[in-house]
Amino acid sequence: MAESMNTPFLVGKTVYLRALTEEDISGNWKNWFNDSEVCRFNTHFRFPNSEKKMHDYLESLSKAFNELVLAIIMREGDEHVGNISLQRIDWINRSAELAMVLGEKKYWGKGIGFESAQLVVRHGLEELNLNRISCGTSVENLAMQKIAIKLGMKEEGRRRKVLYRAGKYHDYFDYALVREE
Repeated sequence: MAESMNTPFLVGKTVYLRALTEEDISGNWKNWFNDSEVCRFNTHFRFPNSEKKMHDYLESLSKAFNELVLAIIMREGDEHVGNISLQRIDWINRSAELAMVLGEKKYWGKGIGFESAQLVVRHGLEELNLNRISCGTSVENLAMQKIAIKLGMKEEGRRRKVLYRAGKYHDYFDYALVREE
């Protein structure tokens, strides 16, 4: 593994964000999407995850022009605890969607998601020149709603019965931050 692959890209107080690597696949990353609790508010966990799917995904990222997907790494211990992304980047309309998964449950509720989101949103606005960053989340996902609000995002609406999980349909909240706000 080349040393530069583990180089921090964005650095915060307790975490840093870096490119995902092949080495990450042999860690817990591939298991997060087979964990119903980790995936209870997203669209993963519909089909079993595998090492091959992870390799294919990582290869697709190397060719993607409209996705910035980064590993969330604890500064103390260099543990890969989650991923965060700006996805569906629209270079004409200068917009993107924020998404994240915090796969290591022992870090839930410790501010890791907010710190990581702050880093990537700032990068999106200041370095990628985005004008609008949005996110959507299940009405049951209180943690992501708190992160969106703390980032300064405004609630834009509610999509009714849009997410099917655990045998029922769930509503979804949409949030967004516009540069001038």
